[in-house]
Amino acid sequence: MVKVIGVKFKTSGRVYYFDPLDLNIKTGDGVIVETARGLEFGDVTCAPKEVEESEIVAPLKPVVRIATDEDRRLRAQYAAKESEAFEICLEKIAAHQLDMKLVDVEYTFNGSKVVFYFTADERVDFRELVKDLAYSLKTRIELRQIGVRDEAKMLGGIGPCGRLVCCKAFLDDFRPVSIKMAKEQNLSLSPTKISGLCGRLMCCLQYEQSAYEAIRSRMPKPGKEVNTVDGPGIVVENNAITERTKVKLTMEDGSIDIREYPYTHLSAPGEPLPDEAIAAKKAEAAKEKDSNAQFRREAANNTRRNQRPAAKPQNTQKQQDKSEPQKKQDKPEQQKKQDRPEQQKKQDKPESQKNDNREQKKQNAPQKPVEKTDRAPAAEEGKPEQKKNNNRRRSRRRKPNRAPNAPEQNN
Repeated sequence: MVKVIGVKFKTSGRVYYFDPLDLNIKTGDGVIVETARGLEFGDVTCAPKEVEESEIVAPLKPVVRIATDEDRRLRAQYAAKESEAFEICLEKIAAHQLDMKLVDVEYTFNGSKVVFYFTADERVDFRELVKDLAYSLKTRIELRQIGVRDEAKMLGGIGPCGRLVCCKAFLDDFRPVSIKMAKEQNLSLSPTKISGLCGRLMCCLQYEQSAYEAIRSRMPKPGKEVNTVDGPGIVVENNAITERTKVKLTMEDGSIDIREYPYTHLSAPGEPLPDEAIAAKKAEAAKEKDSNAQFRREAANNTRRNQRPAAKPQNTQKQQDKSEPQKKQDKPEQQKKQDRPEQQKKQDKPESQKNDNREQKKQNAPQKPVEKTDRAPAAEEGKPEQKKNNNRRRSRRRKPNRAPNAPEQNN
């Protein structure tokens, strides 16, 4: 066992181990340590603890000292100059027409060296660029080419899941990711769906790979013969997420059916089925029997309802009349007239309707024959003749005893 402390630097989320010696170091303190790039300022993220020797990278370097207030002031002073150095480097790159992309600039805590991080598709000859930067910044210059994953780790961003990318948040080192992992997890092989901000396969594909491998090792392989509660069959497909297996069965009537079972309910040919598979089959049969019985009861109840005779409307009306005698007495005059017998309704007919009936009787009565006379029309005889005819009519009215069919006498 070796006693170490965990130190984290600005540009990396990885934690490095150092020997604390006999210093009283706590979590959150600043320390000055010796690295491959020289003296650097780091933040303690893990208090002194003991770890296995296999977890450390030999040789384990010691802590130089605990950071002082002067070290913190120098660190803040040179950190403010990083943006200015970034702009100067961009101008020099454009002047030399170099095919490279500047990512980040970092000063050491005491300003003894400036490190420029860049990406490029091919090897870049930046010797002239280093000379110009050293002349402009008056310090040691280091240009370091990084990959696209390191670029995403430095810049950060929001991943497809909506959270901060893992490499910026907590990943201390990149692990290999292959397209085989996406295939085994039944993911879409579209590059836009399985690639991260860096354009490479997402690091999260590696998180669940061990779980998928453990489950698949316990599940039967496709094409293998197995026993099920419904008889022997052949494995078609495995689903590691639901832990279920699709099996192709040949039924008694010769038809082929594909059914899905938990992989724990299957057994190899010649071996007995697990007890949980038999219990699940019995429970399923009992549940199906109960559902069928309930369906038959509901069907019988519906049949009885349909066979019931319909209620007579008259009985309902009588019950309403018995339950509401007061309402029956308070009927309006118009309702009383409707309740009278038919003969009374005839007597209550309006006067206009009586007159219409009288006129209709007159029209239907037999007409008397028209008497033929030798008289000429009044229009031909003139006005004096009209007066004579009028006098004759008056005389006829005065003689009621005359026979109705007696011939007229001409004066």
